[in-house]
Amino acid sequence: MADELQVPSGVLRINRFGDPRGRLTICVHGLSANSRSFDFVAESIASPKRAVVAIDLRGRGWSEITPAGTYGWGNHAKDVLDVATALGRTTFDYVGHSMGAFIGMDLAKRAPERVEKLALIDAIGVPEAGAMPSIFAAVQRLGTVHPSAEAYVAALKKLGTIDPWNDYWDAHYRYDLVPSAAGVVARTDKTAVMEDVAYASLQQPRSYWPSITMDTLLLRASRLLGSGFIVSEDDRKRFVATAPRARAVDIDANHYGIMMHPSTAQHLGEFFK
Repeated sequence: MADELQVPSGVLRINRFGDPRGRLTICVHGLSANSRSFDFVAESIASPKRAVVAIDLRGRGWSEITPAGTYGWGNHAKDVLDVATALGRTTFDYVGHSMGAFIGMDLAKRAPERVEKLALIDAIGVPEAGAMPSIFAAVQRLGTVHPSAEAYVAALKKLGTIDPWNDYWDAHYRYDLVPSAAGVVARTDKTAVMEDVAYASLQQPRSYWPSITMDTLLLRASRLLGSGFIVSEDDRKRFVATAPRARAVDIDANHYGIMMHPSTAQHLGEFFK
């Protein structure tokens, strides 16, 4: 069920799963993705005892596109806190994929009293250089006009970074398409995405690790993205040794495939029991 929330920074689109009276889990997507990247996970972990809310970050999906200077992990983390407050919750569990994981680390440092359990999907430190071309290739779709939704999806399949492709990915990428004079274009704003890229380039994500004091699960993609890993094996080991209550599990998928892997849903379900 889709809904819109007014928070101090703007209007955010959220997608709800499970019983709204249940314990709250907030899900936040990656750099150029949207809330629908969590459909598979949310359907798996939502229950009569657990409410799952996936957010379109500002500048993505159907959330408000706000002015330059309003993005960055810290500003997105404030939005997450404001979403929880708007839903009447003091505390919540959190799942973040890719940039969403970095936002989760910021939350853990900013408001540890509000985050009960933290799940980080394939992002904690500095990605290996060989993985980055695939990330930026996905960003290049933004602002590009395609003759039809089918052509748009076909171009994304051709990149080969999402393996395996399935109906969830199809729905995710079609979700924010809007008509243009010559076809369709993604509503997600490239300027917002690039501001977050610039912000990330100035951060030291490993500096957050000692501040992550709640129960934490890292799910690491053990297949290469391009020619590198988003989470190196060394970072995986160092993270678990540094964050006091963290553990890690490798998933047999790449950085995108991990979001639709049955083991991802299984481990998150067990973690959030």
